[in-house]
Amino acid sequence: MAIKLIAIDMDGTLLNHKHEITPAVKEAIGAARGKGVYVALATGRPYIGIERYLMELDLQVEGNFCITNNGALVQRTVDGSCISQTVLDINDYRYLEALSRQLEVHFHALDFATLYTANRDISRYAVYEASLTGMPFKFRTVAEMDASLRFPKVMMIDDPDILDAAIKRIPQEAFERYTIMKSAPYYLELLSKQANKGTAVKALAEHLGLNRDEVMTLGDQANDLAMIKYAGTGVAMGNAIDEIKAASQFVTRTNLEDGVALAIQKFVLDAPSDAGAKRA
Repeated sequence: MAIKLIAIDMDGTLLNHKHEITPAVKEAIGAARGKGVYVALATGRPYIGIERYLMELDLQVEGNFCITNNGALVQRTVDGSCISQTVLDINDYRYLEALSRQLEVHFHALDFATLYTANRDISRYAVYEASLTGMPFKFRTVAEMDASLRFPKVMMIDDPDILDAAIKRIPQEAFERYTIMKSAPYYLELLSKQANKGTAVKALAEHLGLNRDEVMTLGDQANDLAMIKYAGTGVAMGNAIDEIKAASQFVTRTNLEDGVALAIQKFVLDAPSDAGAKRA
């Protein structure tokens, strides 16, 4: 069955090491859209953090969608309005912030427009996240947080060795209550139990009247696993972790070798299949 929706992870997938979309990848995406295929960026970043890429790909127009905050939100690209959202409330925030202190790791939370931290020793990874996404960054104690706030996701952040040690100490209760996954060696993301990129891609496909056999997803990290498993065609980047490669139907080239372009050519534009990739 022809692919009619392509959901593409950003960091480590769509973007190269300079956070750029290469000309070959941009051309392939444009060609796919020219055939009437929907292209949706599916990222851990918030909407504000991907707007420039939506504009660059000419996706910030009516009738296009994106998946943000690791699947917590499915949004219209034209204005950021949601067609689907699964968020955390202030009680979730308080529980997870307190847990981060018990585990002795840094913590921040993202609502729809702002990144918050209650850590007086602000983590350099939180500063990096604010810089990467373009979100305003505010220090607020737990007591100062507005009880009406809703959070697409919160994050435990720290040096990889510290974070990995902390993950081993997270109580089973937390895993039962929340979706918990790493999106980078220094980022642990915590969302509603119902939120992940797989459920978001499914929600978008259903909104568009498509089934999973008409969907292709591309990713490289653990937070991409659910959408790789959901799609009829799950594609792992050459630089993907082993878990993603094992779950995929195809392993393309790395994000530094226009892997997204190769996959689109193979599965959407009918390019030759012997272009240098290998099967998982």
